[in-house]
Amino acid sequence: MSAPTLGAASVPLSAPVPAEDPSTATADGTPSRRTTGPHVNGEVRPLAAVDRPTVSFELFPPRNPDAAPRLWDTIQHLADAHPDFVSVTYGASGKTRQTTRALVRRLLRETSLNPIAHLTCVGTSREEITTIVEEFLDEGARSFLALRGDPPVGQPDWQPHPDGLHTAGELVELLREIESRRCAGSPSQAVRARVRPLSIAVAAFPRGNAATGGTRAQDVASLLAKQEAGADFAITQVFFDAEAYLGLVAEARDAGVTIPIIPGIIPATDPARLLRVQDLTGVPVPRDLLDLLGAADDDLDRHRRGIRAGVDLVQGVLDGGAPGVHLYTFNQHHAALDLLEGAGLDGGARDGRQAAPGSARPIPTAAPAPTATDPTHEGQTPR
Repeated sequence: MSAPTLGAASVPLSAPVPAEDPSTATADGTPSRRTTGPHVNGEVRPLAAVDRPTVSFELFPPRNPDAAPRLWDTIQHLADAHPDFVSVTYGASGKTRQTTRALVRRLLRETSLNPIAHLTCVGTSREEITTIVEEFLDEGARSFLALRGDPPVGQPDWQPHPDGLHTAGELVELLREIESRRCAGSPSQAVRARVRPLSIAVAAFPRGNAATGGTRAQDVASLLAKQEAGADFAITQVFFDAEAYLGLVAEARDAGVTIPIIPGIIPATDPARLLRVQDLTGVPVPRDLLDLLGAADDDLDRHRRGIRAGVDLVQGVLDGGAPGVHLYTFNQHHAALDLLEGAGLDGGARDGRQAAPGSARPIPTAAPAPTATDPTHEGQTPR
């Protein structure tokens, strides 16, 4: 199944879409769901130019040096799925600024993956944000996820910096200003920008932004403002039913939002993690999903049940017209790749088999080995 995209990006790019990777074709030569990604040199091409569902992942920087090898192992496994991009989170108040930049730099220099750097407005002045953006641009990054951001842990209410930005829309505007200024000061930058401008993503909220007490209607109005500021596409906060996402898209389209809206999905294999995400985001985990996982006989059975529920959710949003899926990985690859495999979105990359268009994979027969620590991260779902 090749899902249609949900509207064109606000700034078209003239670079051609790369040829399909032969390794993702089926035995008769027809394309599978997965092909090479719509990106080049650190920049995401408009999703409207892609004629199949996109796949992307969220990562966060390692919390300490000991976690770095494990993260890099995860990245190498995720790369086998040929994602269209990977987003890299930015902790509250910029506390992961250096590690986020280091991870983005390494992804650009040592892999074929295209990183999208998260940016937030929390605890940072406009001048400081400008410096951060310039640092990313100097590293070669061309894609950003512009977020208002969460308040630091222990601070219940969001407070803007006295000399900072108040909304994600203002952050999008600043990114476009920086882009224009760099182009004006450098002919080579100007030429490059006419062909490949910055790619800017923003957040969307299928059930309204619980962190701010906002309704879906208010979020749609905010999303429209972010589009008008120059956003190219949106990624949603976590949700657990396709109707929430499809309802958001319908209301957004009625309001004039035309940019693609990518559903953000958590592989629901760990009930404890789901409850922590619920506490973090305010998005309730359905009781029937928790009961489904709680009724499992063992870890393998729970993993299979969670993957099956995730496959149903992915297929529900794709059948409704979603342009792709963005998976919150928690820096672990097993569940994310099993979910893609079950939904037929992996292109056979993990085991050399080729997936026919629209085909679904069997649910995995082995649960992932438990990790020593749960890397739940406060920046895991966009706001």
